[in-house]
Amino acid sequence: MIKLSLDRIRLLASYLPPYSRPTVHIAGTNGKGSVTCMLSSIFLTSGLTVGRFNSPHLVSVQDSILINEQSVSLEEYNLSRAAVESADQDHGTEVTSFEMLTLVALQIFEKLRVDVVVIEVGMGGRLDATNYIPDESILLSALTTVDLDHQSFLGNTVELIAKEKASIARKDRPFVLGIQKYTTVENVVRSVVEQAGAHFIATHSAQRRAWDDIIDGPLPPTFSLNAESFRPPPAQPITFTSSAFPDGLFALLYLNGSHQVENLSLVLTVVSTLMTHPSCASRMPSGFSERVSENIKTGIRNATWRGRLSFHRLTVSSPNPRVITVLVDGAHNRASSETLASYVSHLVTMLDGNPKVRILRLTYIFALSHSPPKTPKDTLSPLFASRSSKQLSIQTKFAAVRFTSPDGMPWVNSVPPSEIAATVRESVSGEGLWVASDEGEIQGQLESALEWATAEGTEGEDGLYLVADFYRLLAKQEANPS
Repeated sequence: MIKLSLDRIRLLASYLPPYSRPTVHIAGTNGKGSVTCMLSSIFLTSGLTVGRFNSPHLVSVQDSILINEQSVSLEEYNLSRAAVESADQDHGTEVTSFEMLTLVALQIFEKLRVDVVVIEVGMGGRLDATNYIPDESILLSALTTVDLDHQSFLGNTVELIAKEKASIARKDRPFVLGIQKYTTVENVVRSVVEQAGAHFIATHSAQRRAWDDIIDGPLPPTFSLNAESFRPPPAQPITFTSSAFPDGLFALLYLNGSHQVENLSLVLTVVSTLMTHPSCASRMPSGFSERVSENIKTGIRNATWRGRLSFHRLTVSSPNPRVITVLVDGAHNRASSETLASYVSHLVTMLDGNPKVRILRLTYIFALSHSPPKTPKDTLSPLFASRSSKQLSIQTKFAAVRFTSPDGMPWVNSVPPSEIAATVRESVSGEGLWVASDEGEIQGQLESALEWATAEGTEGEDGLYLVADFYRLLAKQEANPS
């Protein structure tokens, strides 16, 4: 159950070893995970030991707690969890499961004395469990794009949601605002930041540029979705200028989607601020700026984020064994579905220019969490838009399934596949549709949908919790290759 409050976690934290790690705190509706993974990658390649906390987890709960980009060991997780649970029981604080997980993560980071921690807010900001972190530990706060989501907890307008999220601002600390879709967000955030006594900083925009063989090396082979000869889309060449990088930074971004350039803009503004702002520079490890300048391109290049426009190859055994290409994305609200739809259109444009490709068979496999007032139509409608193509024949199908409930989050439930199917039928006509059962066993639904889809097609997955099921299936195949 979600109970937004800082009272319980502050009380329990007072009975635990104090948290003191230098921390970058990231809020936002969409993009938080991508921003944290890029920041962590840059810090790690610059020689820092890095803790990272993201939620929700994908496959197992310890996936949400990373040390140097590796999930914390089950032994380390269990030791810290036992200590926090013991204190909770001894003092009757009755923290929620997310508050418990947050404290476990921070206790691990403190025990290991990592150089820097990157924390993703769970929901909102002002009353989120991560916002109990002491002011003296916060290096900088940042806000990614703000959009409508979780309105029953955060408010019914982007302005109210922005106010909640910007309330992670801390006195005398920088607050970096990312690029926004809604112009009204900046004024709201500025007001909150000023009232908190924090220092408002607007993001500098990274710019996409043409591929340069001298800077970037040879242009990669032509993109191909064919599973037997799959070649990923090329990296996005970018340039960025700030006071920390006055001569310009030229790098390659391998995270897919034009929205990742906006996320990278925020990341690079955060890094620049850590290098130059007096309240940050003095608290970073010795030689931080020099090491970042030398290694930041590698950090950007190495950044990966599972379940966000991620391509994978998967073997499906029925009706005939074959390898398929799967694009996995955890779109979970209208804005992130718009991003997914835009990226699919981008792929269509790239394939349209390849004279060897004549047919694109596209199957969407949907699973959604029950999150009123958000409806299946609210989330999925951007994906139903028709796509024009000069040469390609685009054949689209849809499947609806349920997902496995994530560990420690019993309140997260699937929308019945029949409801998703009704939305599909209302929105498009004449397309193939496969619908899993609303009741009974969940295990096997994704595999069955994939088998149906492999009659032909490139598969796209939607929803964070279904993404987790996909990675469980992929891990099973990798552990037991046939």
